[in-house]
Amino acid sequence: MVEGKKKGNNFTRFLKVLGPGLITGASDDDPSGIATYSQAGAQYGLTTLWTALITFPLMASIQEMCARIGLATSQGLTTILKLHYPKWVLYVMVLFSFPAIIMNIGADIAGMGAVANLIFPQVHAAIFSILFTALLLFFIILFPYRKIASVLKYLAMVLLVYLIVPFFTKTDWFAVLKETFIPHISWNKDYFAILVAILGTTISPYLFFWQTNMEVEELEQRQQKQRTSVVIVAGSRMFKAMRADVNVGMFFSNLVMFFIILTSGSVLAAGGVHKIDTVEEAAKALKPLAGNMAYYLFAFGVIGTGLLAIPVLSGALSYIFSEAFGLKMGLNKKFHEAKGFYIIIAISLIAGLCMNYVGLSPMKALLYSAILYGLTAPVIIAIILHICNNEAIMGEHVNGKRANILGCCTFVLMTVAAVAMLYFQFT
Repeated sequence: MVEGKKKGNNFTRFLKVLGPGLITGASDDDPSGIATYSQAGAQYGLTTLWTALITFPLMASIQEMCARIGLATSQGLTTILKLHYPKWVLYVMVLFSFPAIIMNIGADIAGMGAVANLIFPQVHAAIFSILFTALLLFFIILFPYRKIASVLKYLAMVLLVYLIVPFFTKTDWFAVLKETFIPHISWNKDYFAILVAILGTTISPYLFFWQTNMEVEELEQRQQKQRTSVVIVAGSRMFKAMRADVNVGMFFSNLVMFFIILTSGSVLAAGGVHKIDTVEEAAKALKPLAGNMAYYLFAFGVIGTGLLAIPVLSGALSYIFSEAFGLKMGLNKKFHEAKGFYIIIAISLIAGLCMNYVGLSPMKALLYSAILYGLTAPVIIAIILHICNNEAIMGEHVNGKRANILGCCTFVLMTVAAVAMLYFQFT
């Protein structure tokens, strides 16, 4: 009995450690990400499964660096750029981040509305999109970060539905193992476009900014909890907990990505469905091939991930702008304490919603945002590597050899994929 209670206590402590890293990883599998992975599976079967194996250590290393920057400096990534780098670097990052994130938010809102319409066809998809936008705005503005974080953490569990779907279908597990561990690459522009989209959706620049700021928010929360005016400096225990949180979050993210590609590759591609333009098309295609259970699990998963990801997307954009232009900010603050910060969040949600009424399809928005992420990520990764090797900024928390090797591999992979995509597009 004592041993069982001890195990329960250990598990409870482990869940408490999970926070920013788990939320960051889970939000990466948003409706636009689901559409990208579904398109990859439908178009190329199981041949892109190997990307999940490659992206996990690379994604985890970059997110750990971002989290370490937040803990070591108590400052967001944008503030570090503002203080230590030329202004043009900061403004280029802001310029590229804004359209990519807005298009991502728009694609997610549209995806949620369309999938909700599939479940409740009597209500138009546009009405659902407006309702989801209003609901998200209400909760983001009304509730403090702690409450939002606790909800987001458990909302992340909705992603587990994607691990269930393949078991409702006929899956060739030998082929799955083969394609996972033996990479297959098609040397054409369509394959490299989807590859850059996968990498851009998985290793997304907005997550770098979000992760850094969330660690700063965690430090501020500890300071408020202890009711002290002394700035808390992160200790070794906090860094250890942060690494566990990031690793679990990134593993969870890549596991879900793997199973979405597996589902669409083994069900849609095998059933002759090779073109998926939206998440609702993926859900519709699943119904006759995999049955109602897989269909509804997939559909509810899209809505859950949208509710999880959009606060992260809009929050990341607001942190970038607020830090760049010196506005008061923080999800821990009430609306009247950081009006500019919350107004930017509101504008980003409304702009994303309106984007769906100006003739830009959600799939094109998704593709453009993923490609923008893929093209800008190498630049931001290079800057993060430079920051994490700068003792004047990081002190004793500079990168070790392993972090530098993984970081450089991430930079090279993202750069090669982006260059190859551009080459195939224009030749």
